[in-house]
Amino acid sequence: MSIESLMIIILIVAPIVAALRIALSKNPNTGFWTAMCTSAIMFGPALKLLDSFNFSHGASAQFGYSIPWVESLGLNFSIGMDSISLLLILLSVLLGPIVVGASKSAIVKDKRMYYAWLMVLQGAMVGVFAAQDLLLFYICFEFTLLPMFVLIRKFGSTNRVAASIKFFLYTFTGSMLTLAAMVYVVWFVAQPDQFGSWTLDIPTLTKYAWHMSLGEQSWVLLGLLAGFAVKVPLFPFHTWLPLAHTEAPTAGSVVLAAVLLKLGTYGIYRFAIPLAPTAFFEYAPHIAVLSIIGIIYAGLICWVQTDIKKLVAYSSVSHLGFAVLGLAALNVTGFSGSILYMLSHGLSTGGLFLMIGFMYERYHTRDMNVVGGLAAKMPIWATFMVFFAMASVGLPGLNGFPSEVLCLISAFQSDAAWTLAGEPGAWGSSLGPWFAVFAGTGMVIAAMYLLYMVGKICFGPLKEPEDHHPHETLPTDLNAREIATLVPLALGCIYFGLQPTVLLDTVNDQVNATVRIVEQANGLESNQPRIEHMTDHATDQAKPADHSAPTNHEGASHD
Repeated sequence: MSIESLMIIILIVAPIVAALRIALSKNPNTGFWTAMCTSAIMFGPALKLLDSFNFSHGASAQFGYSIPWVESLGLNFSIGMDSISLLLILLSVLLGPIVVGASKSAIVKDKRMYYAWLMVLQGAMVGVFAAQDLLLFYICFEFTLLPMFVLIRKFGSTNRVAASIKFFLYTFTGSMLTLAAMVYVVWFVAQPDQFGSWTLDIPTLTKYAWHMSLGEQSWVLLGLLAGFAVKVPLFPFHTWLPLAHTEAPTAGSVVLAAVLLKLGTYGIYRFAIPLAPTAFFEYAPHIAVLSIIGIIYAGLICWVQTDIKKLVAYSSVSHLGFAVLGLAALNVTGFSGSILYMLSHGLSTGGLFLMIGFMYERYHTRDMNVVGGLAAKMPIWATFMVFFAMASVGLPGLNGFPSEVLCLISAFQSDAAWTLAGEPGAWGSSLGPWFAVFAGTGMVIAAMYLLYMVGKICFGPLKEPEDHHPHETLPTDLNAREIATLVPLALGCIYFGLQPTVLLDTVNDQVNATVRIVEQANGLESNQPRIEHMTDHATDQAKPADHSAPTNHEGASHD
């Protein structure tokens, strides 16, 4: 076992051990410092993985380690990570101390239960992204449901019971259909004319699964999307999310928005596209239409909301529609934009939910008709609120802008006309300019409802609930602890808004590998040079024209 493999295991196991330590404690108020210290310590292994990772081979799973479970069935405890897995693990680790710190004053009872389940959720999230065995992935994927169910049901708002039940039923039912699709893929790959033996190794399944017929792939795709589309959530499977977001405690809403929703887009990218590439190519326009409906429909619902937390919850449905649209474009630009959006949305929307939570602790209401004009009384809070709202809008210079633009460009370029013109990386599914035009209206709608929200909640005359009185322990404005939880997210929004190429270069190798899978499955290998030499093409276009006769490598003129 390498030191890096050990670091991955620590990231999975350490939170589970901390959860047991908290749960077994006899002090009912314990948990905060154990959870905080564990979350902070996890930065060490995460930074070690980041330092050791070879991004020039980001498409390959690195730091792999495998322990046999049932060798006859190909079951192994197999871990590793490629560039995308690494980035999502880093996001999960970053959010750990942030959500723990944000919970210190918000959770006043059953602290031991709260922090124990929060730690279990942390370990399960890392396990999802580090899994290289299909069974391990599914176990961790499903295990994220239980901690979130408890957090919503036990520590949520007034309608928490209904929200927790709806959350569990939607996601668990979809996951059962996803399991059925995965079982069929494993059975198909085990056939004598394919791999020939039972295996749940994800790279091996990806290598052989695309040999399925279009009919088989279509059913597999339907089963996979049943679980992943609900998780995103993709219209019309989104109805569980606003209620769950609204009723969850602040930390639950942050983790749900920043990481758990990304299990859906990550699952589509990691499994639905590579395991059923021909079917995804066939039905990509239909998936894109659903994502555009979600972008516009959820945005219009946001426009009429008075509950600020429900508004931000519906905005997640709209925003993640862009990420699915980028995946449906099936080209380099779309995949890169979608992955960038997964990370960007976690920073900006996670920040918005923290801001709402801090306001709710002080005023015990989220109704914009009851509270507003808080910039006069809470200037620091209002500054962060405006900042994260601008990042969510897609203001140039902040992280939301490059990801949204890339997803729109990918849909625009995913058209036969661009392919025939020889544009590098323009190949994709049968979308086109009209998909980008309709999706682009979502950016306008987002600006309308988010700026309207900021105008009411931050500016204008000060409005406070009639029965409002100062909080017993919290100051009027944000304290040092609350500011410390916001600063890392704000810095991330600025850095990746100004330097998105840092992330794009990181995932480039993995994105090109996924495009090759789709090309090979659909007989489009001829487009491969355009994908691999996008930079060379741009450089050639910038060179002065050479009117001399073209020559071969030996200098002789071509006939």
